[in-house]
Amino acid sequence: MVVGDISTGTEVLVVGAGPGGYVAAIRAAQHGLDTTLVEKDAYGGTCLNHGCIPSKAFITASSLAHEAGHAEEMGIHANPAVDMSQMRSWKDDVVDGLTGGVEKLCKANGVNLIEGTARFKDDGAVRIEHGGEGQGSETVEFEHCIVATGSRPIQIPGFEFADDPIWSSRDALAADSVPNELVVVGAGYIGMELSTTFAKLGSDVTVVEMLDDVLPGYEDDVARVVRTHAESLGIDFHFGEGASGWSPDGDGAVVETETEDGETASYHADKVLVAVGRSPVTDTLDVANAGLEPNENGFLETDDRMRTDVEHIYAVGDVVADSPMLAHVGSKEGIVAAEHVAGEPAAYDAQAVPAAVFTDPEIGTVGMTEAEAEEAGFTPAVGQMPFNASGRAMTTGHTDGFVRVVADEDSGFVLGGQIVGPEASELVAELALAIEMGATLEDVAGTIHTHPTLAEAVMEAAENAQGQAIHTLNR
Repeated sequence: MVVGDISTGTEVLVVGAGPGGYVAAIRAAQHGLDTTLVEKDAYGGTCLNHGCIPSKAFITASSLAHEAGHAEEMGIHANPAVDMSQMRSWKDDVVDGLTGGVEKLCKANGVNLIEGTARFKDDGAVRIEHGGEGQGSETVEFEHCIVATGSRPIQIPGFEFADDPIWSSRDALAADSVPNELVVVGAGYIGMELSTTFAKLGSDVTVVEMLDDVLPGYEDDVARVVRTHAESLGIDFHFGEGASGWSPDGDGAVVETETEDGETASYHADKVLVAVGRSPVTDTLDVANAGLEPNENGFLETDDRMRTDVEHIYAVGDVVADSPMLAHVGSKEGIVAAEHVAGEPAAYDAQAVPAAVFTDPEIGTVGMTEAEAEEAGFTPAVGQMPFNASGRAMTTGHTDGFVRVVADEDSGFVLGGQIVGPEASELVAELALAIEMGATLEDVAGTIHTHPTLAEAVMEAAENAQGQAIHTLNR
């Protein structure tokens, strides 16, 4: 029996249940608004199901196996066996627990949940097509809409993800075996995280990158620490080469590359991971019917209240132009949009947005670099603390990298920070808070930090910027 098209209404319609969408829906419902959340795939979006969470699970497991097998210096001798199928099962359990939690939280806060694919009929209604034969569709009219449909991996010509052995990041995170040879196209943060993971699991990894180094957008000395460690894991880098095509070779492939000068090379692989970035998902929504016009790259322009050009339609997360594709940014934007709909004086302020790369070692950054501070008209005071001078880092066996703090020399206000080293993704929160609250170098340096901890390196870097460091030489 085919269910007919029915029509319902809601005050706030949220399209997409990723970190931007489900957070927006919960916050809107907490303000007493009748809120409906539409999701076509799985609650939690790419982050919880195919990105942030599964990748960090694999990163943790692969690092544990690698460290156990390389701890002879500590007197530990082991040769751990990796059961990739069991590792995947454990990862899936973690994911299922979190996505189930998102659904429960939405229901507990009174959010109406609808499974299906939404398309705009006009600027006041969407048609939702339910999955499965005979499931029908429905129309939902709304007073306000928040678009949170996220992003998908970018495909490059000739490397379609539907073709075996070509992997997207999603395919790599669903793997139940480790390829002997892995070619990774792209040395951005996704490519570097997964290259490191599979190298630790035993793959011979080759990375081809059109640019001249890993992690474009990060300072050279930060990227260098990560690249050097990756090379120590056996990862083979080929810079200035773009993937031009591939041909089958048994169960694997031969990847062809070409430089700007026309020089060619080829690399054999059992699997080929394409990790050259992500693009927004706005092409499935019929946005033109609502009066929305994405830019040439498919992103939606918004103001600091997350409103699009159609004032009662908002956009958050990976679909937003000039916004970093970070889950925590999407969540913050979702809160801003929901609170603005509820009449609160909410606005998005991007001055203290931390970012992390879960390579080995990790990277954590927030605010301005020294060069950006100079360009903005500040006279920067810069302090640095190497982890090889940190007692706690030495006891973990992870001493690569440093903490760097950037401040305004005249006022002492903290402007930014760059951390590359153990637990950088956690340590950067202190500097993000310092920027957000308007803290000075004196505030950070004068805060008593627990000893022995990695966090002491943040304190020492702040002291170094003042010329008062105790455990490293002052600059």
